[in-house]
Amino acid sequence: MTEADLNLVVVERLDAAEDVVSLTLADASGDPLPSWEPGAHIDITVGDGTTRQYSLCGSPDDRSVYRIGVLNEPAGRGGSVWVHDALKVGAALSGRGPRNHFPLHQSPRYLFVAGGIGITPILAMIGAVQKAGAEWTLVYGGRRSASMAFLDEISDIGSRATIWPQDTHGLIDLPGLLSEPRDDTLVYCCGPEPLLVAVEKLCAPWPSGALHLERFSPKDVGAPVRSDSFEVVLTDSGVTLTVPPDRTILEVVEAAGVNVLSSCGEGTCGTCETGVVDGEPDHRDSVLTPEEQADNSCMMICVSRSVSPRLVLEL
Repeated sequence: MTEADLNLVVVERLDAAEDVVSLTLADASGDPLPSWEPGAHIDITVGDGTTRQYSLCGSPDDRSVYRIGVLNEPAGRGGSVWVHDALKVGAALSGRGPRNHFPLHQSPRYLFVAGGIGITPILAMIGAVQKAGAEWTLVYGGRRSASMAFLDEISDIGSRATIWPQDTHGLIDLPGLLSEPRDDTLVYCCGPEPLLVAVEKLCAPWPSGALHLERFSPKDVGAPVRSDSFEVVLTDSGVTLTVPPDRTILEVVEAAGVNVLSSCGEGTCGTCETGVVDGEPDHRDSVLTPEEQADNSCMMICVSRSVSPRLVLEL
C-alpha cells in the first residue's frame, strides 16, 4: 500500500443514514488513486487545518474513487460537523494515505461485529472475504435502524448479516456470540468504546491473535510506567533528547527540528509510527495489537513513552 499526499474532490454525496453522510472522492487531476486494502483509512484535513481519519468503505478494485462514511457528532472536535456542512459535490479537500492498521488476515472463517459508524471498514472486508470464498457472519448494531448506515447494501448480502437495532432488540448478545472460542475464526470489531471493551473481555479466552479491533477514540491505558524524564536517541539525526514528564516524545522531537509525520495526536491513527532500535517502550496507543506491542519493534510517539531510562529510535 502506497501512502501519499491526496488532493481530492467530492464527486458524490449521499445520506447513508440519519446523521451519516457518504462521500465519494476522486483525485482532483483525474488520476488513479493509491491502492488500498480492506481496513485502510485516509487522513482528511478539515476546516481548522487539523486532520481526521475516515475508513475507506468502497471497493479496493476501483481506484477511480474512494468512499467514506462520516457520522455527524456535534459534541465532537468539530471535524465531522465541518464535513457535513462544507463538503458538497465539487468541494476540494486534501489529505494523506491510505494507511492500514486494521488489516484483514487470511482465515477460513470470520465473525464481524460492528457498532454504528464502525460498519465502514467492515464493508470492504465483507467484500474481500466473499471474493475469497471464506465463511463469515456479521452482527451490526446501532441505536435504531434509521441511524444505521448502508443498510441497503447489507440487506443485499443476505442471511449472513444480522441487523441489531438497540431500540427494538436491546444490546447485542455478545456473551452468546463470543462464549465459545473457535480456533478457525478471526473476530473483527469496530465501533464505540463500550462495545470494543466488552468484545475484548469476552475474547480473552480465544486463541492469541483471534481478535482484531479498530478504535476511533483512544482507550484508557492508565498512568505512564515512568513518572520521570527519559532520554531518546535519534539514530538518523544523531541527537539525544530528554523527554520530560509533561511533554510527549513527538513534541520534543519536533521542537528539536526533526520532521515527523503525525496526525491524530492521540494514538489512534498510526501516522507517527516509529521504529525502535533499543530500549523498552511504554505503549500507550490504541493501534498496535498486544502481540505487536510485545514485539517492541515500533511505537506511536505521540502518546507512548518509555519503560527504560533510554530509548533508541529510527528518527
